[in-house]
Amino acid sequence: MTNLKTYFNDSQPLNDYIDQMSENKEDLITIYKSFSLPEDDDRLTKIKSLNYSKVLVITEDWCGDAMMNLPILKNITEQLNLEVRVFHRDDDTNLIDQYLTNGTARSIPIFVFLNDDYQQETVWGPRARQAQKFVEESRAHLPSKDDPSFEEKSNEVHAIIANRYKTDSQLWKAVYDSIVEQLLHK
Repeated sequence: MTNLKTYFNDSQPLNDYIDQMSENKEDLITIYKSFSLPEDDDRLTKIKSLNYSKVLVITEDWCGDAMMNLPILKNITEQLNLEVRVFHRDDDTNLIDQYLTNGTARSIPIFVFLNDDYQQETVWGPRARQAQKFVEESRAHLPSKDDPSFEEKSNEVHAIIANRYKTDSQLWKAVYDSIVEQLLHK
């Protein structure tokens, strides 16, 4: 395993990353401001007693999943007082290659939760189960990639997914629950 301490220390603080985003920045900030942590969630109190202190996020600012998931993570980590740093996936694929989705895909975002010694405690990403189900259902009727209409249809589906990510507070809550459950039951 690549030295996570080195990657963490070489990565951007989350707020700096957001400030420098060139894509999806406004939507990410809107979701961050629109999403509120549930009041009196005992799970957060339990998580505070666990061995988490940092999160290494692997992402890129063009990623729609990151646009939805990062603001939820930001709310959670502020509540838990965790330090969050962002590593740009495409700057060095050696890191993401340790966290391949289904053993093959460099899917993002990936949230690597670390302890004080920069050791991995658990990993979350790239999607909550409900978001994955929605994406799979949305893409289910796309024509094959060699079909002349594939690109147009794919762009339409992408727009539908992105719009739901920007507006569906139930999906945001699913992301929240998924991250919190992963932290509790690593």
